[in-house]
Amino acid sequence: MATLAPDSARPPLSQLGSPPSIQTHGGVGANLPPNRGLERALEEAAASGVLNLSSRKLKEFPRTAANHDLTDTVEADLSKNRLTDVPSEVCHLVALETLNLYHNCIRTIPDSVISLQSLTSLNLSRNQLGALPACLCSLPLRVLNASNNKLVSLPESIGQLRSLMELDISCNEITALPRHIGRLRALRELNVRRNLLCVLPEDLADLPLVKFDFSCNKVSTIPVCYRKMKQLQSLQLENNPLQSPPAQICIKGKVHIFKYLSIEACRSEKMPDPLYLPVMERLSLSRPTTCRSKQDSDSGVGSDNGDKRLSATEPSDEDSLSLNVPMSHITEEEGLSKDDSSEHISSLTGTHTHMNTHSHISRVCNTGADVCVCVCVCAQGRTAAAFDEPLRIEEDSHWAAQQTHKSLESVDPQFTMRRKMEQLREELELMEQLRDSIESRLKVVLPEDLGSSLMDGVVLCHLANHIRPRSVASIHVPSPAVPKLSMAKCRRNVENFLDACRKIGVPEDKLCLPHHILEEKGLVKVSITVQALVDEASSKHSLLT
Repeated sequence: MATLAPDSARPPLSQLGSPPSIQTHGGVGANLPPNRGLERALEEAAASGVLNLSSRKLKEFPRTAANHDLTDTVEADLSKNRLTDVPSEVCHLVALETLNLYHNCIRTIPDSVISLQSLTSLNLSRNQLGALPACLCSLPLRVLNASNNKLVSLPESIGQLRSLMELDISCNEITALPRHIGRLRALRELNVRRNLLCVLPEDLADLPLVKFDFSCNKVSTIPVCYRKMKQLQSLQLENNPLQSPPAQICIKGKVHIFKYLSIEACRSEKMPDPLYLPVMERLSLSRPTTCRSKQDSDSGVGSDNGDKRLSATEPSDEDSLSLNVPMSHITEEEGLSKDDSSEHISSLTGTHTHMNTHSHISRVCNTGADVCVCVCVCAQGRTAAAFDEPLRIEEDSHWAAQQTHKSLESVDPQFTMRRKMEQLREELELMEQLRDSIESRLKVVLPEDLGSSLMDGVVLCHLANHIRPRSVASIHVPSPAVPKLSMAKCRRNVENFLDACRKIGVPEDKLCLPHHILEEKGLVKVSITVQALVDEASSKHSLLT
């Protein structure tokens, strides 16, 4: 009975052959969506000016792009493809402002890229570039990202990128930065991490950098001139074999690093001048020099020649010269005499011819110091016959002992340097003591910039209330809506804190002034005030117990 089924129940042969044809058609259609998506991206680029061809496994620029008008394209994204070169079609998009070639296989950049004179942002990261062409430096770039490549150097002409604000060359093999990098006057962010840098150029100190990252390099010294980077907010320097500043300074942050650099700068700028060294043979004592004007003649402090030629008829303030040592009145009218000397100069010759002056260097050594006070005295009006015998004026030992302390600072720069170092060290200790006093009592962690955290007076008022409850009746505090207090409210907080210190018993001579807190210019005095407040509270607590 089953064999007698009508023919209409059987499917026709055309329908039996249809499934293979549908499958074949489906196989062809499987390649259509990407092409349709590419065409759609080109159409949108022609309409909007934004070309997005990211993550399409492209090895070359789409040939069908010639069917679309892309001349007005201002932004092109070709990232995450398989391009081995910058497509020549891209270099013809003269209106292009942003070009993203991230994560391709690009090895070289053609010189034709110079035609992109509107390009301000270029991303070349994660490619295989061995060098950047000099023609890139002729573009008006503001952002250049060439990280994660195989760069060993930057072009010397990089200083021509006057508008460049962000430069990222991290994760390369660069051994030195070009000397013209200091000409990038608009640079705000510089990232050179994970390279092979050993030295940081001093020219970077003149740039208005806000972020600077040179971590994971081989830098051992930070130039002292970097302390002048006033706008720097973020400094990343970890994983470097730093010796100056040492590691214990670096881990404390930017403020401590800059203070260390300031100390080093003070040390280097106060190094002894050759004039102060014991080798006084540098001073020529007998060679006559030509007459110089008073403005051109030196005062004996910065000169290697102690000779002067002065006219006997013209009075001069330089008749008596000294190396920062105050001398007694040595004038033309007074004679110079000593108790133990038989020589007395009573008068000067009346001739109006030019007389030579002669300098004699004598040393007065204090028994308690290693510093020699060098005194240079010029005598005027001596005859040619008497010039052969130099005028010797010996310093009185008693007078020298009285003036030693005053003259040590002015004559010996090392003495001044030591005093400055000690002063800075004391200030750092007071800052740490101030931070510890506040953090230990209020159980808070203050920011790295201690001055800015105390400027509004909120922390100080809470400290006063912690020592004596309700000593500050009202405290103006920031809110999420107004995160920063006005200067008037900051001043009220500071004044309330100082009034509370007076009530608790802090002496007036240990109280700081309001501007020391508000302007962050007297943290040492603020530290003294806080310490006096803590000591006063501790003493009263001990009396009560």
